[in-house]
Amino acid sequence: MSNFLKGVDQRTSLAGMNRMELLLFRIQGEQLFGINVFKVREVIRTPQISPVPKADSRIVGVSDIRGQTMPMIDLGKALDYPAISPENYAESFTIVTEFNSSIQGFLVQNVDRIVHLRWEDILPPPDSLQNLNYLTGITRAQNQLVEIVDVEKVLVEVSGISNSAADTFLRNHQVESEAGDYFILAADDSSVARTQLKGIFDKIGVDYEILSNGKMALQWLDRWAERCENAPGSAEKLLMVISDIEMPEMDGYTLTTSIRKDDRLKSLYVVLNSSLSGGFNEKLTEKVGANVFLSKWHADDLARIIVERLSQVVENKRAV
Repeated sequence: MSNFLKGVDQRTSLAGMNRMELLLFRIQGEQLFGINVFKVREVIRTPQISPVPKADSRIVGVSDIRGQTMPMIDLGKALDYPAISPENYAESFTIVTEFNSSIQGFLVQNVDRIVHLRWEDILPPPDSLQNLNYLTGITRAQNQLVEIVDVEKVLVEVSGISNSAADTFLRNHQVESEAGDYFILAADDSSVARTQLKGIFDKIGVDYEILSNGKMALQWLDRWAERCENAPGSAEKLLMVISDIEMPEMDGYTLTTSIRKDDRLKSLYVVLNSSLSGGFNEKLTEKVGANVFLSKWHADDLARIIVERLSQVVENKRAV
């Protein structure tokens, strides 16, 4: 299983076609869980783990994997399942992941297989659970229900990765007084990311709408475009669209492509904001026509992009 990602570079084109590959695994019992293959570096038998004093109990220690030391997280315990006992580590698997500019290992009971899916086949969790669970999506594979884990939320909670709202940047930069006159549309399936976005927008002072997937965002934009046909001046108020890349029903690449194909929307400023690592993101960002690609959790960088875009738009308006 450790070699199953050797051809990952050949799969990158899937991301631009509203398609993805999901690594299926089990935490306990027969329930299947999933994680996007693009977040996975490799899958190995769990190596020797060294304990870390005073660490979060869900971090069972650290391991040296191919010369790199990384935290080892018991994913079952993080999701309130029984923890894997140390004497069973050797029989368990570790999913080595890379996202949010960090590398970590998640211990699971076993790994099942990789399945090729369309994002439209992945449904968001029920609305009543949007902010209360660790799932970003639900789908089916070979007649089995698969729950897609919000590993970003797990990592933020157990590793203390900052979810700050760009305080450092905003303390040192002037925000245009007209910020409240402008609007940002954002789409992200992670509740942690939505909270961060809200914090940044509130501090800058712009108005906003934050949705949980690309399909909802495109529907919102279609309604907005219809309203703008009756009130053309309102079109200038939409400062930008900020979208995650991997989302249920429609990914960020497909959303961006749809925006560029619509004459009413094609001039919108689009920022793709993703936890996925790798140079293919920049290449696909350019291919689908987005203006900027940004790695997630870099709150100051996102605030900088918003403030610079706001200053540019306000300056252009004053010059008219």
